[in-house]
Amino acid sequence: MAKLTEEQRQQRAAARARQKALAAEEEDRQEIERRETWAREGTCLTWEEFEAREPCRGCGKPMYDRLGSWYPLMKLSEEERREYEAAEARFKEEHPNCRSSRWSISESRVSHCSRCCPPPPLGPQMVRKLAGFFAALPSEEERKKNLDAWDLTLTCDHVAEHIQHRDHGYVSARVVDCPECGERRGVVQSVRVGPAYTSEAIQAGRVALDQERLASELSAAQEKLRREERKAEATRRRIKEMQKQLKLDS
Repeated sequence: MAKLTEEQRQQRAAARARQKALAAEEEDRQEIERRETWAREGTCLTWEEFEAREPCRGCGKPMYDRLGSWYPLMKLSEEERREYEAAEARFKEEHPNCRSSRWSISESRVSHCSRCCPPPPLGPQMVRKLAGFFAALPSEEERKKNLDAWDLTLTCDHVAEHIQHRDHGYVSARVVDCPECGERRGVVQSVRVGPAYTSEAIQAGRVALDQERLASELSAAQEKLRREERKAEATRRRIKEMQKQLKLDS
């Protein structure tokens, strides 16, 4: 098998990245559609309904059974292991094609499918905890000092700006809103530009990024030209040989 050239490896890597972005885009579309259906059909429980022990409206099972969480498999008795395996078999039979994660509530043995079952509602205690967390965050101006801008190339080939904390070395978002399409699009490539709220630094970063891209494209074009010139020279030599052979035969 012939060894791949650097250009071919880059093309294959780009194709894989695009396929992953398209798959993430489809998953995101299904997730949004599912949540809109839950909201439209009233599938999610309120905190009062949860407290009243109403069953999950996705699968019909109790939200939690108060039987206590399962022990690690190595610590289960024979009877408990049989119960656990039977519960696993029932779950797989009920959700054969979901291909999704599952969730459960502490001190409960009931498993819920993330595709079929809406998550449990937030209780007052968790709401207060989250409110306290957000209240303790630094001011907006302080947060801006630690934010970087990224350029995200999307499946539609548009570029969207993404801003996140400087401590993150990569963009975890797989799907974002495209400002030009107005649609949710998968992220094919992400490149850090620089500080998000210093216009001079951002402009300098974008110029450097453009120059880097241009230099890479120039190098690839020059290599392609050299290959074509070598092929052309080989073709010219072959033509001369054939012309010489024709003269000798005549």
